Order: sequence, then structure tokens, then C-alpha cells
Amino acid sequence: MSSDQPHLHELTLKHIYDGFKQLIPISLFVVVFGVAFGLAAAQTGLSDASAVLMSTLVFAGASQFAALDLWGQQVPVVPLMITVFAINARHLLMGATLYPWLRELPVAKRYGVMLVVSDANWAMAMQAFSRGKPGLGILFGGGIALWVTWILGSWLGLHFGSAIENPVSFGLDMVMGCFLLAMVVGGKKNLRMFIIWTVAACSSLLAFWYLPANSHVVVGALAGGVLGAVWMEKQR
Repeated sequence: MSSDQPHLHELTLKHIYDGFKQLIPISLFVVVFGVAFGLAAAQTGLSDASAVLMSTLVFAGASQFAALDLWGQQVPVVPLMITVFAINARHLLMGATLYPWLRELPVAKRYGVMLVVSDANWAMAMQAFSRGKPGLGILFGGGIALWVTWILGSWLGLHFGSAIENPVSFGLDMVMGCFLLAMVVGGKKNLRMFIIWTVAACSSLLAFWYLPANSHVVVGALAGGVLGAVWMEKQR
């Protein structure tokens, strides 16, 4: 795929800076959830340094909130590992979808980019690739914007979090979902994509209703990913 359009895997400072600027608007909402995490971490008894370090090294909002639910005098390591893996299993498929372009980079750059991959910059990068434009700058530069604002929000939450104790009450929990839905609607529109998204959505809903908590993330991602891998798009 990438050999036919070699410019798609370009990663220059300009691409990174443009990607950073492009993700700034959605990053402002990430600050809000960072504040909520900082507040929750403080209420759990996690030290300021530990909370900021977690946001810096882990950079996974849902997993960090799940870790706080299991935090205490004795942390159940195995359940914690299973929960975090289940929530972040979608990153396996994100890496697979990005491989045609990432494989052109040196190993150090490849994994450096993947360190800051999240839902928002992945969706925008894939949309750029589908339009025949370089997307690695969005992936890396946008990821840096999200990462920095997540750390900033976590720090603010530790000190001023009581101002936004419950983001759900403001409807802010819907921002990322609406953003990702807009990315899907703006992507390719054909029978193959419609069926893949339908299978993923239905599988995820069934898992949400009938399987253990958080398993719907893994089931939906695997169902859609496997179907997409088996039903390959015809190349021109």
C-alpha cells in the first residue's frame, strides 16, 4: 500500500507541528478529563507525584480510572493487569491498521510514534491516509498535544479539581464519542465499511449486555478487525 504512495509515510517537523496544531481543539476537552482524573486520584489517596507520573507514563484515561477503582492498601495486580489489557486491547488493532505506513520508519521512530497513539489522533491520521495525505505527523504531533494536555489536566485536578468534580454532569463524556463518530462518518463510505462497522457495533453491544465488564471493547474491536482483515479491500 505505502510503496505506491511513498509520501504518505513522511514524518517531518512541519508534519509534526501541523498535527500538533490540528489536535489542539480536541485537546482542550482532554484537559477537563485530566482534571477529573487528578481529583479522583487525590480522593483515592494517590500522591501528587504518583498521579502525575501515572498520567505521564501510562497516558490512558480509561485505564487510569480503572486502576483507581482497584487502588488500595493491597493492589490486586493480576485483576488490574487483566482490566487494563481489556480496556486497551483496541491498540493492537490500531497498530495493525497503521503498520503499512509505520513499517517504513526506523524502529526507534516507529515505537516513538506509537507511544502517544490514542483514539483521537489515530482516527484523524487514518482519515488523512484515506484521502491520500500523510498522516504520521497528525499521529505523532497530535499525540504530543493530547499527552501534554492530559498531564496538565491531571496536575490541575490535583489542586483545583473540585471545580469540575463530575464532567458527566456537563455532558463532556460525549465529546470524544461524537468526535470519533464524526471521523467515521467522514471516512470511506462503501458496503464493506458499512458491514464492518455494523458487525463491530453489534458485537460490542451483545458483549456489553451479556459478557463481563469492559469485554465489549475487546469483542467489538476484534470482530470488526478480523472481518476487515479477512475481507480485504480491492486495490486499484
